Amino acid sequence: MKKFISIFAVCCSFLFLMVSFPSTSSACSCAEQQSVKEEFKQSKAVFSGKVIEVKENRRNNGSIVKLVLFEVTETWKGVDETQIIITTGVSDGDCGIEFKKGEEYLVYATESTMYGENKLVSTICDRTGKLQTLKDDLAFLGEGKSPAQKVDLTNELEGNHIYLIIVSTVIVMVLIVVFIVQKRKKT
Repeated sequence: MKKFISIFAVCCSFLFLMVSFPSTSSACSCAEQQSVKEEFKQSKAVFSGKVIEVKENRRNNGSIVKLVLFEVTETWKGVDETQIIITTGVSDGDCGIEFKKGEEYLVYATESTMYGENKLVSTICDRTGKLQTLKDDLAFLGEGKSPAQKVDLTNELEGNHIYLIIVSTVIVMVLIVVFIVQKRKKT
């Protein structure tokens, strides 16, 4: 019994370590940047907006992504709400964009499973950038529309860390069982 509990504790510890550290990823590699027309055509959503919040979120596979909450100011395609969440990588090594809170961006986003679930994603390979630097894009796009639906997505950024809570609870329970068994063996 003691051997079984020890093996079980080691397995639980190993499982905890596996989900606690991000997996390795390959470097980002982009082809030549597309024209505004091509990018617009391939994008699921094109909008301008101000970053309200940027939050790192650990996925079930251990990888980390950034969720970026925008207050949408103008929309050209695929966005009709006043707020939207875009997923990106944490650095340029995984194609992530360094969005800064309070800055305004022109965002080209596609639906992708690149960072896990099928979400709206924007990467350094897209034309996404700070609004004031993309004057040519804005000239091509023309005047956008204001979003029609008012929404508040601030609560959506709260990551679901239930798996960490469950794994931690299991490890604590195993350690308690091991402690109790050891205590009984000594008496």
